[in-house]
Amino acid sequence: MSEFFLELFSEEIPARMQSDAAKHIRDFMTDALIKNKLGFDEVFSFVASRRLGICIKGLPEAQADLVEERKGPSVTAAQQALDGFLRSVSMTKDQLQIRKTPKGDFYFASISRKGRSTADVLQETVEALLHSFPWPKSMRWAGHKEYWVRPLHAIVCLFDGNVIPVEFAGVKSGKTTYGHRFLAAQAVEVDCFADYQEKMRKAFVLIDPQERKKIICERARELAQEAGYRLLEDEALLEEVAGLAEYPVPLIGKIDDEFMSVPQEVLITSMRTNQKYFCMTDEDGKMAPRFIVVANMKTADNGAQIVAGNERVLRARLSDARFFWDEDRKTSLLSKAAKLHSRVFHAKLGSVADKIERIRKLLPELLKYIPQADSADADRAALLCKADLSTGMVGEFPELQGIMGRYYARFDGEKDSVAQAIAEHYSPLGPKDACPSAPVSVAVALADKIDTLVGFWLIDQKPTGSKDPFALRRAALGVVRLILENKINMPIFQILNVARSVYGDTTQAAIAEAMTESERKSENEEPIVLVNWSVHQMVSLLAFIAERLKVAMKDRGVRHDYITAVYGLAQGTNINAVDLCRVIARVKALVQFLSTEDGKDLLTAYRRAANIVRIEENKDHCSYNQTPDKNLFDSEQEERLFDALDHVMLNSSKKIASDDFQGAMEFLASLREPVDAFFEKVQVNCNDASRRVNRLCILSMIVRTMGSVADFSVIEG
Repeated sequence: MSEFFLELFSEEIPARMQSDAAKHIRDFMTDALIKNKLGFDEVFSFVASRRLGICIKGLPEAQADLVEERKGPSVTAAQQALDGFLRSVSMTKDQLQIRKTPKGDFYFASISRKGRSTADVLQETVEALLHSFPWPKSMRWAGHKEYWVRPLHAIVCLFDGNVIPVEFAGVKSGKTTYGHRFLAAQAVEVDCFADYQEKMRKAFVLIDPQERKKIICERARELAQEAGYRLLEDEALLEEVAGLAEYPVPLIGKIDDEFMSVPQEVLITSMRTNQKYFCMTDEDGKMAPRFIVVANMKTADNGAQIVAGNERVLRARLSDARFFWDEDRKTSLLSKAAKLHSRVFHAKLGSVADKIERIRKLLPELLKYIPQADSADADRAALLCKADLSTGMVGEFPELQGIMGRYYARFDGEKDSVAQAIAEHYSPLGPKDACPSAPVSVAVALADKIDTLVGFWLIDQKPTGSKDPFALRRAALGVVRLILENKINMPIFQILNVARSVYGDTTQAAIAEAMTESERKSENEEPIVLVNWSVHQMVSLLAFIAERLKVAMKDRGVRHDYITAVYGLAQGTNINAVDLCRVIARVKALVQFLSTEDGKDLLTAYRRAANIVRIEENKDHCSYNQTPDKNLFDSEQEERLFDALDHVMLNSSKKIASDDFQGAMEFLASLREPVDAFFEKVQVNCNDASRRVNRLCILSMIVRTMGSVADFSVIEG
């Protein structure tokens, strides 16, 4: 068995592209080998700042010979059909076989094809890989028509130690590559992957990203511990830095004490974003005046000059940050809010100041369901929540929006609840982000996200496929998490309609334009009234939020069909009363019910009853949803089941009305025995036509009774 090795040596590959590139080269090569019926044992793909490669071991020398069988015409077919088949397989009639099939005797041709050499398949595959590589951004250079992420300098392409001839952008494959740019820049000849690994290590190149990450992480922790601090772990930064250095050497530097009065979020963001430095904290979590820089080489002075140079650059960076910090505090946060009139939120939805006014108008409705939140504090927080967008600090570091607003609000003497809400109203930013729990923060965060969702739905700018330029999925998931994690019982559809009504005259033209465009796309001949359009969009938005609810609960191990079974029923009963917390409480009761033997058996019985009714209704072209006639009962099982269904229907609805979903499920469980007895003893499709109809009505009653608690028809498995 043989080994294939490919290395593509280029200028520096951006760190953010490296992981996907290593995955793509692995997937592309292995998929091609499988498609060509070439087996293999091991695959290892790797990437560093200047190289991308793969090694595949255990490949055969060639494909196995293939025998392809092709079915021809019937032996009774016209001669013309047989001649055409013979031409297509390049054979004579004597070489064909006649076989019996269920449709008669047919001609068959067995075509032997000699397997291609693995080297030929690899050559073809590598060339296809090079010409189709999906770099997020690529370039051309030196008059070449081919594209690559950065100029390509060398291609090592070996199979069983021999060069596979490949050419791309003027570069021909061979055995030559290069080591570290500064420590071992000379050419290196390699014969196989093991030889390559050994020589690259001697040339100060570590090709495995995981090894580089381990070296950085372990040495950075050691340096922090030696200085008496703890490393501030940052997986994303570790991934990026490991992609920047082929031979990582962590070094420790010092931050001047004069900068430590600047908020630590500013220091961390500046060092992380601009300099790719790791930070440290003391035992109390306070930022330490030290940093870790990862050099891409070792030096005779153990990095002293590298550290000094980075300290000098950092001093200039932090001087800028301190300047913004000092300048921003010269005027109040309230004065900065006035500048939001000139900052566009969206061309069709007005300025950020317009958005603030909408949030403030929506808050009184939200606060009905968040009674712990002080209305004055919530209004003040809403007024100031976007004001830091006008500061120099957030202009320099946009990721600090909200955080800087909290600092400036506290500096201005605002209440802690107001300052906290300013910082937290953007949260949660994702499924793993912390969710606000302070009442004022929750209220402002909900108002902000709901206003965003309603606005973009009104102008028909919904997410499509994988495209979501306004992060509306994230906003909807944030709404779901804020409601569920803070146990806020509120009619979400009513809130959406209040938010819709808050949009004033400035957006009516944009909404009307979106409505007209939608009509044109759907070729609807009847014009839609503007109010109906808006309500229709809110129904669509509610469905979108329901999908985000399923995503949120899936992460907690709750099946999507259970949510559909409850949510669809709640929405169909009274859309204005849809309450996400009650929906989830009902889902939890349903999950518990279906985990019992009673629940499992009743689900089976429901399906059996529903299938029989559906089949018979289709056959008879009528409906069997009438109340069964007790006078037609001729068995104890029919009477008991009817009484049990009537009892459950009455009492389960009362339990649901009082939010006792567990109690409703317990009543449902009481149906198991009479339902089982009915199916065991009673023949539904009997010879007596009137009793048959009556029994079908009983089955329909089973479906309706269970369906009043949950829509069991959508439950899978």
